[in-house]
Amino acid sequence: MKRAICAMLCVAMAFSSAVFAAGNKEAAGSGKIKITLITMDSIDEHWLKVKAGAEAKAAEMGNVELTFNAPPGKVDANVQLQMVEDAITKRADVIMLAPLNKDALSPGVEKAKAAGIKVIMVDSGVSTPKYDAFFATDNGAAARTAADTLAALLGGKGKIAIINAQAGAGTTMTRENEFKAQIKAKYPGIEIVGVQYSDGDKTKAMNQALDFMTANPALAGFYGCNEGSTVGLAQAVVQSGKAEKVKVVGFDFSNDTKALIQQKAIQATMVQNPYQMGYLGVDAGVRALKGEDFGGKTIDTGVTVATLENLSSIK
Repeated sequence: MKRAICAMLCVAMAFSSAVFAAGNKEAAGSGKIKITLITMDSIDEHWLKVKAGAEAKAAEMGNVELTFNAPPGKVDANVQLQMVEDAITKRADVIMLAPLNKDALSPGVEKAKAAGIKVIMVDSGVSTPKYDAFFATDNGAAARTAADTLAALLGGKGKIAIINAQAGAGTTMTRENEFKAQIKAKYPGIEIVGVQYSDGDKTKAMNQALDFMTANPALAGFYGCNEGSTVGLAQAVVQSGKAEKVKVVGFDFSNDTKALIQQKAIQATMVQNPYQMGYLGVDAGVRALKGEDFGGKTIDTGVTVATLENLSSIK
């Protein structure tokens, strides 16, 4: 008799679990879907464009409640990790994340997945493969294009320096490493004299660039790995009176980079599509909840090389 009761309880529990799971899917399909977007900071134009894209898609869908959370500046990755923990505690349905550090944020991603939350990576990845989709620029290809662009501007020879954002961020490290590899493989006449990390801070990048030019009077070019670094180093070139003489190739597009291209302090910048990352990320999160296809696990959102010649067509 006890065995029969036990068996009945097991069946009931299994049925209850199945109903609970089905209920969750139904709630996701008919009620407000809670999506939390966590970016690297809340001030960089790149992240504000990601936010704008996510907000546009959420408004278009009508049944999405979007929460935006980000550190005030590019701080310790543990601050971001706590934001992921908070989203899990608040029972988000989807977390969209642009991690400051691919290793430090991996435990948070795995914990979210274990809690049944869909995880969409935007712009930057994590070490763990336990996420649902990754929307980003093909940063390796873009970095190689940046290397080819700067090499062409220099005629294949000269000394250059690199200013990156964070040493541990997957995206910007890919941009640095692939750029260096391309220069080493194709342009023996170009010497990289050093790399500095600005944390994406424009003033810090400007001071680092000034130091590079002081230590290397014959410096011929700079490569910036993100918007803040690119703007800061270009401002240093202007301040030192070397616009056009010291060639600058960077990443990202903003009002500042546009103005510096017009001043001929930046010769080219790799323009990503952060708006599309946010827009498609929300769409993929909702589709993942419904078990629908959204185009694969890794989606390249594209890049354009902005120069003075095509500046009017860049948005």
